[in-house]
Amino acid sequence: MNWGVFEGLLSGVNKYSTAFGRIWLSVVFIFRLLVYVVAAERVWSDDHKDFDCNTLQPGCGNVCFDHFFPVFFPISHIRLWALQLIFVTCPSLLVIMHVAYREDREKKNREKNGENCPKLYNNTGKKHGGLWWTYLLSLFFKLIIEILFLYLLHKMWDSFDLPRLVKCSNVEPCPNTVDCYIARPTEKRVFTYFMVGASSICIVLTVCEIFYLIFKRVVRRARKWKKSKRSVSYSKASTCQCHLK
Repeated sequence: MNWGVFEGLLSGVNKYSTAFGRIWLSVVFIFRLLVYVVAAERVWSDDHKDFDCNTLQPGCGNVCFDHFFPVFFPISHIRLWALQLIFVTCPSLLVIMHVAYREDREKKNREKNGENCPKLYNNTGKKHGGLWWTYLLSLFFKLIIEILFLYLLHKMWDSFDLPRLVKCSNVEPCPNTVDCYIARPTEKRVFTYFMVGASSICIVLTVCEIFYLIFKRVVRRARKWKKSKRSVSYSKASTCQCHLK
């Protein structure tokens, strides 16, 4: 899989992220993407080929794999993680597209009214107004996607675990109960827990970023309210002094 576009997306999002968002990007890139590309893909290189059964009966291993596929192997860990990485970064496109829309409006405004015309936005990448809501919405999408994929992983493989042994019985052409073994079960279990842990860290960081954004907005609103209240009080005091004179 070519991850060049994925890496470009991560670097583009970094410009508009908060401190929590940058940490999230680092965790995704270092602890998830690099581990996936460098090591995890090799461990899950070929589940079908590495599915070994203690029988010489022709076709028995293939039939057992197909028989247990809906139970233990509805989708490979590695393919599920690839989908998770793709889907979890897609909401960031909303922010990039919103910033691109602002920049396009600013460009058209300059072309129409000249280079010295007043700007529509002080900073097109500043998370104010609609961009703040877009950024917050992208965080909620990320959070939902992370939780959904963790749930799917837990549902498909009980407690994020992988069985060392599966028993294949009453399946033609296998003559009797056949024991089938999954290759590298310990390695796969370690990688599974590692990726689940990294995903959990990303969930915590996303929740922290949501609260951080809301807190900053509340503080900003409170300061504006206090400032407007002071200006109203000052104007009233000035009016009273004028009447006294």
